[in-house]
Amino acid sequence: MLNTEVISAAHADLDTLSPQDLARRFISDQQGAVQAALAASDQIGAASAAAAPRLRAGGRLLYFGAGTSGRLALLDAVELGPTFSWPAARAVASLAGGLGAVRLAVEGAEDDGPQAERDLLALRPTPQDVVISVAASGRTPYAMAVLRAARALGALTIAIVNNPQAPMIELAECPIVLDTGPEVIAGSTRLKAGTAQKIALNALSSSLMVQLEKVYGNLMVDLRATNAKLVTRATGLVARITGADEAAAAQMLQASGLEVKTAVVALQLGLTPAAARDRLATLGGSLRRALQEAS
Repeated sequence: MLNTEVISAAHADLDTLSPQDLARRFISDQQGAVQAALAASDQIGAASAAAAPRLRAGGRLLYFGAGTSGRLALLDAVELGPTFSWPAARAVASLAGGLGAVRLAVEGAEDDGPQAERDLLALRPTPQDVVISVAASGRTPYAMAVLRAARALGALTIAIVNNPQAPMIELAECPIVLDTGPEVIAGSTRLKAGTAQKIALNALSSSLMVQLEKVYGNLMVDLRATNAKLVTRATGLVARITGADEAAAAQMLQASGLEVKTAVVALQLGLTPAAARDRLATLGGSLRRALQEAS
């Protein structure tokens, strides 16, 4: 039996608990998600190290999954744009049953391996692409078919699973095993297993974005300032890094097309936004190198 399907005797009294004790029970069990993700740190690091060169070469992050796993993968893909200005065309998520499965379960879609292969091939994957397939059981036909097809085409394959005997482990070049064990509600992998997947996806994609020069220190310098709150945050970042006052930072940020890194380099080095943008481009977008190599 899969670890995630085991019926835990520790929770056999669940339907007798008070609302307060239920909350404590569910929350306490989530600690296992953090522990499982932490135990997989080396695997997550290895996956990000393998993926980074492909993304530098212009590759994409292609996410696949079914049910909760697919929805969590989609969430990770969508958030890369506003957080790191990662192009939407380079972070694409496909769910078993299509995007309609985000809101409503599509019964049987996870068992459709041929559709998974069609979904992958529709994206025209190349050896520069990184395919991330997520499934708690580690044996979902949709998720397995994606890995087989992607590997045959030369794309880097990453599997995120919650069972140490999962067949997906052997199908992926970079397996990430989150051994979360039994759930409070037996078999409900939207609980602890899903939390561990979210942690692993966060760690993987965020680590990649750091390696790709999207972060300076721990500052979100490639954010997409698309609303008033984010423009204020971007202005604060420019002021913090350069030491300029808020007014000067805001003025340069606007002149730089709301690009934090461009505004910082322009202010620090006395360049026009266009020259600052060119300097960053020649240095692979690295704000640290753009500032250090001028000193």
